[in-house]
Amino acid sequence: MFRSVTNASVRLMERYLPDPYIFVLLLTLVVFAMGMGIERESPMAMVEHWGDGFWNLLEFAMQMVLVLVTGFVLASTPMFKMILQTLAKLARSPGQAIIMVTLVSIVAAWINWGFGLVIGALFARQLAQVVPRVDYRLLIASAYSGFIVWHGGLASSIGLVVATDGHFLEEQIGIIGTGQTIFSSMNLLLVLIMLVVIPLMCRLMMPKPEDSVTVDPKVLEREEEQPSLSWDRPADRVENSIILAQAIGIMGLVFILYYFFSRQADLNLNIVNFTFLTLGIMLHGRPSLFLHSVRNAVKGASGIIIQFPFYAGIMGMMAGSGLVETFSQAFVAISTETTFPLFAFLSAGIVNVFVPSGGGQWAVQGPVMIPAGIELGVDNARTAMAVAWGDAWTNLIQPFWALPALAIAGLNAKDIMGFCLINLVVTGVIIGLGLMFLP
Repeated sequence: MFRSVTNASVRLMERYLPDPYIFVLLLTLVVFAMGMGIERESPMAMVEHWGDGFWNLLEFAMQMVLVLVTGFVLASTPMFKMILQTLAKLARSPGQAIIMVTLVSIVAAWINWGFGLVIGALFARQLAQVVPRVDYRLLIASAYSGFIVWHGGLASSIGLVVATDGHFLEEQIGIIGTGQTIFSSMNLLLVLIMLVVIPLMCRLMMPKPEDSVTVDPKVLEREEEQPSLSWDRPADRVENSIILAQAIGIMGLVFILYYFFSRQADLNLNIVNFTFLTLGIMLHGRPSLFLHSVRNAVKGASGIIIQFPFYAGIMGMMAGSGLVETFSQAFVAISTETTFPLFAFLSAGIVNVFVPSGGGQWAVQGPVMIPAGIELGVDNARTAMAVAWGDAWTNLIQPFWALPALAIAGLNAKDIMGFCLINLVVTGVIIGLGLMFLP
């Protein structure tokens, strides 16, 4: 029966989920209409909110392009390919491949969300070459499903914001250390539960062998082939210079060591990209090989480049019109001290579909949820983590975050979202109950 439900979910998404670009266009019009219908904003006001916010994610969009490009480049180096291939060879069956990629992606996403997005998809490609009978759609869906734990991990934007001196809600809640949020017993238990439940769910969703959609390992291998070097021109000696690449790489390593040991800085997206870039330059050995890998990686970045400004515009309309506050207050109105974390989680999940940015969502939803939680007697740390988990939860069906993984895998959103929808339902029940009752 479970397999029948999974097959129905997959067919539903394959049939009705449009391309992510079409999805964001439709979402833009939906939010535009809701702003006028619910908040009584004029059409011109909504257009103004949309245009004012349209370019607010440019820095973030470039970071995400670099997550994809630098991660792909690093994974295409001979050394890193050997590491992934060695790990992949431990899988002897499709079931083992599914469990392995899910576990690796969960651990990687808990360390850093950008790291998890790339590593999971790249490891899935290697597993598909070692275990060609595995359903490639489910393999990538499993890798992406591990992303759900990122807001409960070391790079949790909400957990880190409320622990930072001078954050915008400090007058109301003070400084909340990571021991009360990221490293609280409730949060760690939820992460551990996800570490067990998500691999199990992905394994149970495996289709019958005759229904599996596989990929030819030779196609993946050809995409990763290194070009032959040319030495015909004097300029080729510079383009193929190992010394030049290693000199730049050493400079990068020195800065990375200085960053972590002298500044005691946190693991953020910029330093992850810088580390990937530095290691990619060094491990490719020659600038020409590095550039060849970059050209292959950039091919998959088109979705990120064109879609992120539209999501920024949606965020502008949601915040400027007051829709975020309206959604949040609707859940607050039906909450009690016990159920408030659950409804904060659900409201954050809904808002995340329209505002898929953890930091951006907390900026507009935090000032609504924190006072409501205080009034109901709910601990501020639990309120913050309820919003954090809600923000991460609906990423399972939000194509925004899946774009890097899909680009690496060479799939479309409709190929994996049917499986992710099943994980959304199951994890939603578990997380909701955990936020209410776990100590």
